Amino acid sequence: MDDLKKAGREAEVDAKKASRNWDGEDLADKVGNAGDEIRKDAANTADDIRNAGDDARKDAERDTEPTVTRNY
Repeated sequence: MDDLKKAGREAEVDAKKASRNWDGEDLADKVGNAGDEIRKDAANTADDIRNAGDDARKDAERDTEPTVTRNY
């Protein structure tokens, strides 16, 4: 799912860049493009951090689950 979100963010940034540059690139275009890239990278980083936290939580839960021993 995160790969789809990342691809969607890339497409959004590319579309915005293309729409800004239709009449040539000026300083406002460069600032807007830089802001879009920063937002995209921050969102992707947040997804990666969230996934790492989820993985660590799942590992901790798996390691602390009680094991059932049966004495037959």
